[in-house]
Amino acid sequence: MIAYVDSSVLLRVVLGQEGSLAEWPQIERGVVSALVQVECLRTLDRLRVAHGFPEGEVATRREAVVRLLESMEAVAVTAPVLRRAEQPFPVTLGTLDALHLATALLWTDLTGEAPVMATHVAALGAAARSMGLVTVGC
Repeated sequence: MIAYVDSSVLLRVVLGQEGSLAEWPQIERGVVSALVQVECLRTLDRLRVAHGFPEGEVATRREAVVRLLESMEAVAVTAPVLRRAEQPFPVTLGTLDALHLATALLWTDLTGEAPVMATHVAALGAAARSMGLVTVGC
């Protein structure tokens, strides 16, 4: 399976949280926005500062994020991605989710392949489905 993976999916896997994506082992090719690394590493830092997550544990999880992302195709946040993200979607989305959906849609246009949208964010999943993408995780 080709999947566009957002940070909600990657973080649940890296943190070993309940509700991690059941389809994770089926992903043969992962596509992410270049934003995912920033999102994941900022979240880990927030866990350390706000919730006392041990520094050693944060370092281990940061390394896991970086290693997983090395195996995926990162799509840069380009002017076309930004222009698509600023356009209306049928479902209300925050900025980062709009950037993720815009990235997945433009990647589809460029490659001719439609990835499965892997997300635990209900609004992003609904928006992706409304744009013709298959979703998992939400």
